[in-house]
Formats: sequence, C-alpha cells, structure tokens
Amino acid sequence: MTLVQLEYIVAVDTYKSFVSAAEKCFVTQPTLSMQIQKLEDALGIKIFDRSRQPIVATEIGAQVIQQARTILRESQKIKEIIQVEKGELSGELKVGVIPTIAPYLMPDVIMAFMKKYPNVQLQIWEHTTERIIEELKNGFLDCGLLSTPLGESAIQEQPLFYETFVAYVSDQSELYKKKMLIPEDIAQEKLWLLNEGHCMRGQVLSLCSYRHNQSSSGSFEYNTGSVETLKRMVELNSGVTILPELSIANYDEDQLAHVRYFKSPEPVREISLVTTKNYVKKHAVTSLKNEILQVVPERFKTKKKKDIMGFEL
Repeated sequence: MTLVQLEYIVAVDTYKSFVSAAEKCFVTQPTLSMQIQKLEDALGIKIFDRSRQPIVATEIGAQVIQQARTILRESQKIKEIIQVEKGELSGELKVGVIPTIAPYLMPDVIMAFMKKYPNVQLQIWEHTTERIIEELKNGFLDCGLLSTPLGESAIQEQPLFYETFVAYVSDQSELYKKKMLIPEDIAQEKLWLLNEGHCMRGQVLSLCSYRHNQSSSGSFEYNTGSVETLKRMVELNSGVTILPELSIANYDEDQLAHVRYFKSPEPVREISLVTTKNYVKKHAVTSLKNEILQVVPERFKTKKKKDIMGFEL
C-alpha cells in the first residue's frame, strides 16, 4: 500500500470516473487503474463497483476511502512541520468564500496576502455555503469564509467579525423618508432577495419575518446570486433589498442616499473562517486569518453582543 495508491482511490471517489481521476492526478488512465487494482489485490477486496456509472465505492471500499483521506491529510502535516521550522510558507491554499463576501473583502486580502507570501498559490472559489462545507469535508478546500454558526459537527469555526446588514431603499418607497429603520418596516415592502441556496436569503427573511412569493415582485420573479443585481433592481423597479455593509464601502454620494441603517439592536451576521476539525496547512490558514482581520474595519470586530441581532443558519 502506497500514498500514491491512496491518492488514486480518493481521486476516483471524488470524480466518480477513472478517466477524470487520471487527468486530475496527471497520469494515464491505465496507470491509475493498474495501481488501484494492485491495492485491491493486496487488500483482498473490491474498492469500486465498476459495473455502475458513475463509478461508486463498495460498502467496504467507502470505509477504506474515508481512512485514505485521513491518512493523506496526516501525511501533509509533515511538510507543514518542515515549513514552520524553516519559517517558510509555500504550496497551495484553496479557500471557499460565499458570494456575498468575496467581491467586497477578498480583493484587498489577496493583494496583501500575496505580497507577504509570494510562494503561496492562493486559490479562491466562490460557492454557496452548502457546497463549501461539502468540499471542505472532501478535501477539495483547505478553509472557507462563511456566515456562521453552521451547526456542523465536522466543521470548526473561528469567528472573525460581525457584519451589519443595511437596507437599500428605492426613492419611490415610503421608507426613503425615514432616517433609520426597524425590521418590521420591511415586511410590507417589495423585497428583492437572493435566490435559494444563499444563506443570506434565509437571514433576510428571518430578519423581516417576510413571506416571499412571486406576486411580491410584480408580474415576474428574478432569481439572482448577485448582491449588485439586487441593488440595481431596487433602483430601476422600486422596492427594497438588504445588503451586507461591506458591499457599500465604495458607494458614491447618490448611492449612499439610498442606504438606511437599522435601529439597535442592529441585524448582523457572524463571519467565520471555517475548517475541518483535523485540518492541515494550519500555518497558511492562520496567516490568511490575520490578513483578513487587517482588512476588516475595526468596528466590525468590536461590536457588543447586546447591541446586535444575530442569525443562525
């Protein structure tokens, strides 16, 4: 049994195809198949059911693959030990970030991180919360930046800051005349929401005790995963939407005229750096965490719990 063979069975389990797994491992498909066959012969079991498409693991094979993932993670820690001893930081760091954070936070973080750690290949993936959790568990990602708490026993959360929600209000709305809002103000408005699968959608609905349906948006329903699209829909079609405060950092005077803050307790979301509990690349993940905290406004890190209204997912 070799680490290479374990890498191959994990790849097949991940991509559900011998051909795709071989491509990802940069070997020919016959080479990968031969090594997996050798492992199966040595163990005296069948790891994969080759009669099914896509390829699936056998019952005993699934247990072997799960242990293989653990072994591969542990083996990677040897490299990390050496890097820490030498004071070096290199290799890949794969980070999943939800779309309602990524465009407003990550550009500055990436610039600072890459300047300080030029030997790290930083890879950022924008995904929904559900997909990031799945890819963390499968080893596709090293860490994620998500709204928490998640309620996932296999995931470790490191809270970083609390981001306030604000309302973006059409100048045709009665709310435009108000200086500050309470959540109940939103309940009777035409509310523009992110589509299903985005955690912020549920948080906004919870905030407003709002029951969204097609008629609330007129004669059509617009499904989007973009905060910027929500803002434009308010500007062009009236109504209101809820935005994370980081998204308004570069607004001009005209855009800020549409922004309304909420009275205390302010609605906020907790943003955390998340990993699996037995994660590797601790040095790199900690370095990324420090760069994020350098970029985030100080007031986001000092909000008192009693002054905010948090959400669970």
